[in-house]
Amino acid sequence: MSRQELPARDDEEEPSAMRQTGMSAPEGAAPMTGQGRARTAAATLIACTVAATLGACGGNEARSAADTGAAPSSASPTTSDVPTNDTTHDTTDDGTDMQIRITIGDERFTATLDDSAATQDLLARLPVTVDMVDHGGVEKTGPLPGPLSLDGQPEGADPDVGDLGYYAPGNDLVLYYGDQSFHPGIVLLGRLDGDDPERIAALAGSVTATVEAG
Repeated sequence: MSRQELPARDDEEEPSAMRQTGMSAPEGAAPMTGQGRARTAAATLIACTVAATLGACGGNEARSAADTGAAPSSASPTTSDVPTNDTTHDTTDDGTDMQIRITIGDERFTATLDDSAATQDLLARLPVTVDMVDHGGVEKTGPLPGPLSLDGQPEGADPDVGDLGYYAPGNDLVLYYGDQSFHPGIVLLGRLDGDDPERIAALAGSVTATVEAG
């Protein structure tokens, strides 16, 4: 009878799990039984599964962080931090921004008005044309179309050279280019600008003045 080759013993085979993972049994290690090989294969499979799961989770977390990460934002300045450039200019209570223009022939003059009931009345009547005469070598004076308010005014005034005035008894607008003394009924309206008093003094005799808001 021919001899049949007997199958190799289980304990002489390299464990299948080691073959699959490319591992070889350590030298001097006792051969594994079938039950031991099964446990080793199961443990190796579990370890591979856990490692794969952890790797996938780590990749997902990294991708999630990259997807949701935002670049640091710089703080935007608030309204209070932004400088503003306010160019609003209000008329002052003393009327320093209230001006009129006076034209006599080819000559042009300006005057700055005080803030009073009389100057408000004057501005409301502009433009006006006033025929003026020279009086006493100190002033040019001529009648306005209507009276101006005397509310808040003293009994009279002592005008200086360069003052713009109103003489209530005659309802006259007055340009003072010389030194006039105190007189009842004089109301000071403002001041002629610059060298206007000297220029008006140089105009001889009667003149016609056109007065407009400046």
